[in-house]
Amino acid sequence: MIVAAVPIKDLMHAKQRLVSVLTPAERGELARAMLHVTAIARGLGVEPLAEAENRGHTTAVALAQAEAARRGVGVFLTVPGDVPCVTAAELRLLASAASEGAPAFAPSRSGLGTNGVALAPPAAMGLTFGEPSFSRHLETARSHGLIPRVLALPGLGLDIDTPEDLAALLAEGGATETERLVSRWSSDPGRAFLRPRAIGSAQDSLR
Repeated sequence: MIVAAVPIKDLMHAKQRLVSVLTPAERGELARAMLHVTAIARGLGVEPLAEAENRGHTTAVALAQAEAARRGVGVFLTVPGDVPCVTAAELRLLASAASEGAPAFAPSRSGLGTNGVALAPPAAMGLTFGEPSFSRHLETARSHGLIPRVLALPGLGLDIDTPEDLAALLAEGGATETERLVSRWSSDPGRAFLRPRAIGSAQDSLR
């Protein structure tokens, strides 16, 4: 059995870095559209776990990791809830890449964040998220005598946090619910935030 943690911020406070270009309702709609990752996980026989309250990414993952260890499952998997381009094949690759003594990691496109982890057994090492978590996880693995495996997974690598990420999502040209939603917004003449020049301005306002 595989236990998966898919941290998802409550929809009322989702995607704060997009406040300059999306309304609260739109940010909630975007977050809901990206929940397909949980459906993909269930389709692979993965058992997602729910927490009673939102206590942050690292705490949520630690809770699920401890539960996976308690149950004695073979593999613990965690991916964020904002990766609309992730595929079932990528999750299979990530889960199968982990073995005892060799955790598997998938970086974000920037190379700073960690967008996927597979541990076998689940308690192989602790996890701490927030950039630059990717390099930190590799260092932690090696300090535990583990040999980390790195997988570059394009779909899993794209997490949606900024206006530039929305543009990158459209550039993928896929057919996920999230891509259809953002594509619909981009066809609105008033949605200038998806134009290259406007994206730069939005990014400047967030700094």
